[in-house]
Amino acid sequence: MKTSPSIRRVALVVAAVMVGFLLILYTAEALIEPNRIWGEKCSKSDIVVSQGPTAPLPNGIPTYTVEVMNVCVTGCNISGIHLNCGWFSSARLINPHVFKRLRYNDCLVNDGKPLANGATLSFQYANTFLYPLAVSSIVC
Repeated sequence: MKTSPSIRRVALVVAAVMVGFLLILYTAEALIEPNRIWGEKCSKSDIVVSQGPTAPLPNGIPTYTVEVMNVCVTGCNISGIHLNCGWFSSARLINPHVFKRLRYNDCLVNDGKPLANGATLSFQYANTFLYPLAVSSIVC
């Protein structure tokens, strides 16, 4: 039994549309969560670090407030949060259970303990300049 050319054309068009639809779905998922590997519970992008200036110390040293937020959309608690932090130091004492530099460019948040979904941890530091802080690793 032969299939007519018009049926073959319809089948090809349907197959092309399905492939296009799957490609759009895959691309949309990548745009929504570009840093999450398919099937992962959480990713580094689920931890948001923001900081800004606050009132200086009495001796004039600038201070900054840092907020570390768990914005995981899958409801996950994230632990082992490490930040790139250079030679971070502060003229204001920071509770080491909240934030501490372990070595060059490796700072630990919340003593490595889980930061609950939706939770924010904050601290202040004092230095003549703002340190760029970025998530380097996490544990889901």
